[in-house]
Amino acid sequence: MSADVSHNNHYQYEPNLSNKANVCVLVGHSIEAITSAVVLASLGQRVHLYADLDILSQQLHQYGFEHHLQALWQMYEQQQIIVRQDLPDKAEKIIQRYETISHEDNHNIEARYNNSGRQTVALYWLFLNSIKSIWLDDNWITAFNHSHQQTTPLIMSGIKQLGYVSSLSSRLQRAWVYYIPFVFLKDGDAYSSMLSPSLWLLGEKTANSTEHLEILKPIMQQARATHHADISTIEFARSSIMAMLATRVSFMNEMSRLADSQQVDIKQVSHIMGLDERVGSSYLQAGWGVGGNTLPAELSKLQHSSQAHSLEMPLLESVIHINEDQKELIFRKFWQYFDGFIDNKTVMIWGGSYKSGSGRTAGSAIHPLLALLWSYNIRTLVYSDKAQGELAALYEQQPLFKLIASPYHQMNEAQAIFIISWSPRDELDIVKINQQAMPVFDAQNALTRTQIQQLVGDYRGIGRSN
Repeated sequence: MSADVSHNNHYQYEPNLSNKANVCVLVGHSIEAITSAVVLASLGQRVHLYADLDILSQQLHQYGFEHHLQALWQMYEQQQIIVRQDLPDKAEKIIQRYETISHEDNHNIEARYNNSGRQTVALYWLFLNSIKSIWLDDNWITAFNHSHQQTTPLIMSGIKQLGYVSSLSSRLQRAWVYYIPFVFLKDGDAYSSMLSPSLWLLGEKTANSTEHLEILKPIMQQARATHHADISTIEFARSSIMAMLATRVSFMNEMSRLADSQQVDIKQVSHIMGLDERVGSSYLQAGWGVGGNTLPAELSKLQHSSQAHSLEMPLLESVIHINEDQKELIFRKFWQYFDGFIDNKTVMIWGGSYKSGSGRTAGSAIHPLLALLWSYNIRTLVYSDKAQGELAALYEQQPLFKLIASPYHQMNEAQAIFIISWSPRDELDIVKINQQAMPVFDAQNALTRTQIQQLVGDYRGIGRSN
């Protein structure tokens, strides 16, 4: 592995391991934990990442489409700048590794650590969604409260119910406790999106204490927007941002159904709406809904929070309902097109990721679509560039499921094409599609109006009449 690895930004960090006695201790196996480990290593820090090693290996494999992140991870592991460690059953076992000293040595901790070669902890970073099933809150909080180094910053990240992280922070006796939500992380571009975050939110237990996070200063300086507040406020802001994004998508999907009845192209309407600076252009694309792990998890946690306080949130309930129902809409268009005579057909499905550029299929419309198609004994030929491995692991035993190496392979066997996720960087070959003159059911509205007009066969999109 070459050490000359650069990222997409205009600047490049070279690891400066001048203080080899200090390490950043991370706990978790999520993509956020992996990305943070690589970014910290790129900022010149040594990282010890504690995780369930089997799950961590699975995550690294599943996120193989994050090519730059993978290359850096491998390089830093080979150089032992990042060291993966098996997560013990108790937090105190990690703390004891770095803080085992006798009471009489408490007055000279720094000298003892430096003289013995023991590595001291520059910061702890806990990824709550990774540790919940192994560490009980009471146990790990007690362990950190008994730590000899109460001045070591402790960061928490993860999606939890409103007020959960704030409650944890109040039970921790140390002052330098922080919460960092990963609202900026982009699936498919995780490394660069963390080095240059679009929005850096920081929750502080102790106000105006960012000087204790000197290690993260380069990230904060590169952020396009930042905001620091108390942890409760940042939790609420995180949840509100995600719920607003899901609401915008759900609104456009609801409008797309009306657009179908009015012979209007919702994609053109979305463009017009985006020209109004009061609206903006982000998250206005109609399609099959939202997927992935973050937005659905956020909606679920927000729903639980409202129920816990006996509050009705009809808008939130509608967003969740629209999002789930939208995933089946493209199948209904398929069923209606053939007047219900769909049994025993063969169809092609292009894409499977929850969004283009990602290799993850969590929350993707492909899952309900496959289930519905198979219920009619329909054979499915699936091409999904980055998600091939994940789909193979999920459905390799399904006889009606077959992965194909090219989107245009075996087209002569199919009676319809479904598009679930397609990267705009990959030009669709309309000439090859027209060789079979079959209907295209476009759940992502991937085709342009010009491409639709060039089709020999019929076209059904979301809010786009043929």
